[in-house]
Amino acid sequence: MKSKSNIQSTFCKRLKHARVAKGISQKKLGIAAGIDEFVASSRINRYEKGIHQADIDTAQRLATVLNVPLAYFYAIDDDLAQIILDFVPKENNG
Repeated sequence: MKSKSNIQSTFCKRLKHARVAKGISQKKLGIAAGIDEFVASSRINRYEKGIHQADIDTAQRLATVLNVPLAYFYAIDDDLAQIILDFVPKENNG
């Protein structure tokens, strides 16, 4: 079983990866997830750096905005995380 610090570092890494892959700024992600626009950028930055931990409701909102399952943020290893992503329907960009 992963320790709390390992789970948090996994969340941080995957949150940033998903955000960058979607091509949105920390501020836009935060605002879209319902975080006040005046603190959105710094809050997401602190989540990505592990300074603060997102509660489960916030993590779910972030996952929804990023179009990834919540489980992706917490998957035990990178292979499992990729399998989880492979089951997500791709966004229609056309």
